[in-house]
Amino acid sequence: MKVLVVDDSKAMRMIVIRTLKQAGISNLTTIEANNGVEALAMVADEKPHAILSDWNMPEMKGIDLLKNLRAGGNDVLFGFVTSECSPEVRKEAEDAGAKFFIVKPFTPGAFEAALSPLLA
Repeated sequence: MKVLVVDDSKAMRMIVIRTLKQAGISNLTTIEANNGVEALAMVADEKPHAILSDWNMPEMKGIDLLKNLRAGGNDVLFGFVTSECSPEVRKEAEDAGAKFFIVKPFTPGAFEAALSPLLA
């Protein structure tokens, strides 16, 4: 399974990838992007099975990345890994097509709970 991890913090991308591995996601391959603009450019070539994105990033926010993908007809499995957790943010994410929402700080169990039903 190829997962695109999108976050403007290199350290956070490393933590997300490590936590995915700890959650037992099988056949995991990860690729990384610094922001939504970079991620959007990578999606066509890389064809990830899932995208895990931060919400707040420079150049293009995660929600704008999701909206751009959906507007272009891309229905890749998309979820947020973010500290933004207000009901309004969650609703906007769901309305745009996000399938899961993992709040920082997180545990391997949070990844397993969010992703296992979607990968079954």
